[in-house]
Amino acid sequence: MTRRSATGGTRRRGTRSVPLPLLVPALAGLAFLLLPLVALLIRTPWRTLPDQLTSEEVWQALRLSLVCATSATALSLVIGVPLAWLLARADFPGRRLVRALVTLPLVLPPVVGGVALLLALGRNGVVGQWLDAWFGVTLPFTTTGVILAETFVAMPFLVISVEGTLRAADPRYEEAATTLGASRFTAFRRVTLPLIAPGVAAGAVLAWARALGEFGATITFAGNFPGRTQTMPLAVYLALQNDPAAAIALSLVLLAVSIAVLAGLRDRWLTPS
Repeated sequence: MTRRSATGGTRRRGTRSVPLPLLVPALAGLAFLLLPLVALLIRTPWRTLPDQLTSEEVWQALRLSLVCATSATALSLVIGVPLAWLLARADFPGRRLVRALVTLPLVLPPVVGGVALLLALGRNGVVGQWLDAWFGVTLPFTTTGVILAETFVAMPFLVISVEGTLRAADPRYEEAATTLGASRFTAFRRVTLPLIAPGVAAGAVLAWARALGEFGATITFAGNFPGRTQTMPLAVYLALQNDPAAAIALSLVLLAVSIAVLAGLRDRWLTPS
């Protein structure tokens, strides 16, 4: 593709030479990011990989990971989309503070998030003690605890995506629907939601991928019990100590899922405007 220069001539885009002081660190950064992935592929036991991937332990962890990540994504959609709408459309005191608190799990160490969940929902937690006393519900070290831990760390990805899409959407369509007699909820459900569906889908995929790879909050709040709370990342950690080949195989599965997610979101997140 060509474009006209200031002197009236044309030049081909991207043909300008890259300064050496920028090229060298850029290549070093690329190598730094790619080298661990290449090493993983080189050290993968390809001959025994089918046996590793078909073992009962791997499938058990994979099934649990898929169920918990999907459940966490569904929960994030139910409570995260309304929260994103509130941040994007409603004007209330302290909105910036609320937005900062919503995005806090993005920068909070996952282990700290797990400790916070224990203090809030544990058997002696601020809320958990009442759940245990009134309903006999115990959340830590259960599959439900895995789902809650994954939701805690994954939902901000959904909220950010949906809020950005809502801010880009024209609010006049929603206002027109309300002037024609529709309630605010009906306008959101019939008008706004179809408009922001691509953003909701992208946020859901990101949340699902983040939930699938969650480790710190899960092991702190839910533990590492095979068949009940041991997801794929926890299985990788445990296998690395006893069976490195199995750890590599599990890591390869997670790498493939990550690549698939990036490929699916390429047109929305990685293509320049």
